[in-house]
This record gives sequence, C-alpha cells and structure tokens, in this order.
Amino acid sequence: MDEHEDEILADELAALAAVAGGWGGLTRFVAKLMRKNVHEIDLVVAMPFDDTVERVAHVLGRAGRRVDPVSEPGEDQRTIRVVGRGGFGGMNPVVVTALVTKGEAATSEVRLRAAAKEGLIRQRAGERTAARLASLLAA
Repeated sequence: MDEHEDEILADELAALAAVAGGWGGLTRFVAKLMRKNVHEIDLVVAMPFDDTVERVAHVLGRAGRRVDPVSEPGEDQRTIRVVGRGGFGGMNPVVVTALVTKGEAATSEVRLRAAAKEGLIRQRAGERTAARLASLLAA
C-alpha cells in the first residue's frame, strides 16, 4: 500500500507543479524523496457492513476524488481510496484509504489511513485529514 500511496502523491504534486508552470518530472522525483506524514485511526461503527461501506464511500467521496484501490482484500472487506486536499490552503494532496471489515452482529470496523508528503514546514496534513474524516464517520 505504501508504494502505491507514494506514486499517487508524487503524481498529484507533479500535476500541481505543472499547473503552476513548474517542472512536473522534477517535482515527481523530489516528491518520492520527501518524508510522509501518515496517520491511522481504527473505528467501530454500529451499522451493518453494506451500510457502513456506503457511508464511508459517501463521506470519502465528499472529501476528494476517488481512485482505484490496490485490490480487494477479501469477501468481508472493502477498500475505498480517495485523493483529497489538506495543509495550508488545501494545496497538499492527501491519499485517504479506508478498509471496511465486517464485524460481529450489526457492527463494522473501519481502518482509516491518511498520508501526505511533508516539506520543510510540517503541516501534518495526514494527521489532520484522518482526524477530520474519522469525526465525520463517527457522527
């Protein structure tokens, strides 16, 4: 999952640089060398599996553009991945991955992971995005 996140983040940063008139290829190379701010939050949702998948897809869909997940891990699990914006002025791309697992009875477990590249100024975009989305899912 980490390598795929790095590729997505590098591509997103390169696209931002190209729009601003910079060199996308150089930005992509530098982005791969930057450290990543990653934050994971585990939630237990008191909803059946299918309803939880629908809710997570809705909340994440409002937070960013959906991208294909790496692969579906199993029959009782679904992965949803989006690219959103975080940091100062929403200029830092954030990859958010939610793994929804069927729980016991009418519950489901959600592992929310947000990752963003960090420059010289720590913005903690991954941490802040994960916390914000977790609060929306818990409500």
